[in-house]
Amino acid sequence: MSFMQQTLRCAFRTGRSLRDKHISPLIPGMRNGHHRHSSTTPADDPSQFPGAKAPFVSDLKLILESEYDAIPIYRVMDSDGYIADKTQDPNLSKEVVQKMFNDMVLLNTMDKMLYESQRQGRISFYMTNFGEEASHIGSAAALEMRDLIFGQYREVGVLVWRGFRIDQFIDQCYGNCDDLGRGKQMPVHYGSKELNFVTISSPLSTQMPQAAGAAYAMKLRPNNDACVVCYFGEGAASEGDAHAAFNFAATLECPVIMFCRNNGFAISTPSYEQYKGDGIAARAHGYGMATIRVDGTDVFAVYNAMKLAREYVLRENKPVVFEAMAYRVGHHSTSDDSTAYRSADETEVWNSKEHPLSKLKSYMVRKGWFNENDEKEFVKEVRKKVLKQNNISEKKLKPNWKEMFEGVYYEIPPHLMEQMKELELHIKNHADQYPTKSFEA
Repeated sequence: MSFMQQTLRCAFRTGRSLRDKHISPLIPGMRNGHHRHSSTTPADDPSQFPGAKAPFVSDLKLILESEYDAIPIYRVMDSDGYIADKTQDPNLSKEVVQKMFNDMVLLNTMDKMLYESQRQGRISFYMTNFGEEASHIGSAAALEMRDLIFGQYREVGVLVWRGFRIDQFIDQCYGNCDDLGRGKQMPVHYGSKELNFVTISSPLSTQMPQAAGAAYAMKLRPNNDACVVCYFGEGAASEGDAHAAFNFAATLECPVIMFCRNNGFAISTPSYEQYKGDGIAARAHGYGMATIRVDGTDVFAVYNAMKLAREYVLRENKPVVFEAMAYRVGHHSTSDDSTAYRSADETEVWNSKEHPLSKLKSYMVRKGWFNENDEKEFVKEVRKKVLKQNNISEKKLKPNWKEMFEGVYYEIPPHLMEQMKELELHIKNHADQYPTKSFEA
C-alpha cells in the first residue's frame, strides 16, 4: 500500500471514529459555553506554527461572525445630556466646556454660510460637518499640539480647536493669494504646518499609510512624547490603502490612533452596503490592534476615549483603532443630494435630539453654564466675521499662474520649464481670452 493510500485510510478511520463518538465541535471564544478540547502540546513547543500561536482542538466547526458579541459603544452623556455614571464625567472646567461649545457653534455657523456661498456660485465646492462636531472637538481637546494630524476632509473642528482662523478657512476655499496652499487644492482641503495638520488629499485613504509611516518615524525618536492621529471615514476603510495602513501600524507597532468617523454613509452608499461584520472597530482584532468604539455625538465620550487611546499608544508604542459612531446630517458635499437616498424624518432625529450641540447645551444648562443671550451674540458675531471675510477673500488676487509648476520638485525639471514657457507664450498671444488681471503678476 502506498504512503498516500495509508494516509487517506487513516484519515477516513479518524473521521468515522469522531462521528461515532458524537463529539460536538467547540471553537475557542464562542458564546455557547462549551468546553474547549485543547492539545497537550505546550504553547512554547518549537513545533508550534510560526504564523499563529493558538491551541489545537479536536473538533471542527466554522467560526461565524454572528457568534460574537458586537463591540459596545462607550458613552458618557445620553440624548438629554445626562451623565449616567458620574465616575465617567471628565470634570472639565467651565472655560474648557465653553470653548468646546463655542467651537462647535463656530464650525456649524461657518458651514452654513460657506455652503450658501457655494450655492451662490462664489466658491466651487464645499463639505459641511453637521452632526460630527463632537468627534472633532472632543478628540482635538484630548490631544497635544505636538501630536501630528492626518485628516480626510471632514475634520474641520480639529483645526478650529487648534486655532485656525476664519480668514484662513475662507482664503483656502477661494484659493487666493493668501491661501496657505497657494490655490493648489480643492476647497476644504486645509493644511497647516504651524498647527501640525498635514494638508488634506482628495483621494480616499492616501493619508492612512502615510500616518503609519510618520508614527513609525516618531517611535524611532529618543524620548518621543507625541503620537499621530489619522482621521478617515468608514467608506475610506474599504480602500486597499486602509488595510495596508492597519497592517503596517500593527506589525511595526506604531504610536498611531486610527480614528474612523463612522457617519453611516459613504457619499450615497449606506454602511450596510459598504461592509459586513461589526463595523470598523472589529477589524483591529484581525490585525492585532487594540480598539475602542464611542458615541461620536457625545463630546465627553470622545474626549475620555481619546485621552485613554493617547496614553496607550505612547506608553506601549502600539496603535489603536478608534471608531466614533455618528450620523452625517448634511449632504456628502455640494455635489450630493442626500434626500435621494434617505428620509427627511430620519435626518431630523439626528439634527435635533441626537445632535452633539443639543446634548452639550443640555449639560451646560443644568450646570448653570449656559446663557441664551451670550450664544445669540456669539452666533451673530461669527456670522458677521464670515460674511465680511467672504467679501474680502473673494476680491483677493489668485496666485501667479506659474506656481502651478512649482512646489513638487526642489528645482523645476527641464520638461516642466519647457511647458511653462509654452504656456507663457500662449497666454501672451491670447491675453484677451484669459482673466490675467485676477492673478498676481
